[in-house]
Amino acid sequence: MSPLIGRSARKKPPHERTVTLIGKPGCHLCDEARAVIEKVASELGASVEERDITQDEELYRKYWEQIPVVLVDGAQHDFWRVDEQRLRRALGA
Repeated sequence: MSPLIGRSARKKPPHERTVTLIGKPGCHLCDEARAVIEKVASELGASVEERDITQDEELYRKYWEQIPVVLVDGAQHDFWRVDEQRLRRALGA
């Protein structure tokens, strides 16, 4: 048996992770998601970035019905509502 079989990929520590909030101005769900993301990221040391779907046609086409959308290291994690404990687990805390 190969030594790699059965091993899970090692996750990055939270301070090396990036949480991206995709939303738009005036979105109350985006404001709620931002508050959760900022709280968790500041406690764990993760980076946070925001993307505005009104400024990016590709993001608009992909996510306009789901905002806010949360990505962790570029992979979709959540949309509409952000669960604090689920985000913590995704970041490895």
